[in-house]
Amino acid sequence: MSKRLYKIEQGRILFGVCGGLAEYLNVDPSIVRILWAVLGLCYGTGILLYLVCAIILPNKSQVE
Repeated sequence: MSKRLYKIEQGRILFGVCGGLAEYLNVDPSIVRILWAVLGLCYGTGILLYLVCAIILPNKSQVE
């Protein structure tokens, strides 16, 4: 089975993008959230990228 990128429903904070990315990369979701926050605060593109991912990525239940 190939790996798919998706949003999670269980344990999500806002839209589940960071949790889905953490599952895809097999790392702790807190690390992904911290890195994404730093990217958003330093460059501002992280916020826009997060919103685009929240719109485009399917939910985990839709993928399975």
